[in-house]
Amino acid sequence: MKHRKGRVEGEILRELTKIIRKNIRDPRVSNVTFTAVECSNDFSYATVYYSLLTEDEQAQKEAEAGLEKAKGTMRHLLGQSLTMYKVPELIFKRDQSVIYGSKIDRLLADLKKQEQDRQN
Repeated sequence: MKHRKGRVEGEILRELTKIIRKNIRDPRVSNVTFTAVECSNDFSYATVYYSLLTEDEQAQKEAEAGLEKAKGTMRHLLGQSLTMYKVPELIFKRDQSVIYGSKIDRLLADLKKQEQDRQN
């Protein structure tokens, strides 16, 4: 059963990525990238994790509002492309791992710069 769940999550991720690029014209979601999907055991809910290229708080709120507005359309189009009995309800959550990774990159760059300053 776990293998099927993984396949379904991967297929939902691929289809949602296609849908947001081709069918959703809202400029608020133009910088959104879906990173992962986790489905409930009965496939009634799908938590979709997304990231943004910007760390601007206003852009994050706008992207969240855009995703919520497009949720119904995305679910409808997802239902047309998937061969499932029931299309899962979509729940969008911000993926914090991208922010965490960029923070670590900045810290490492700062450490490297400090090390170079000490040597000079």
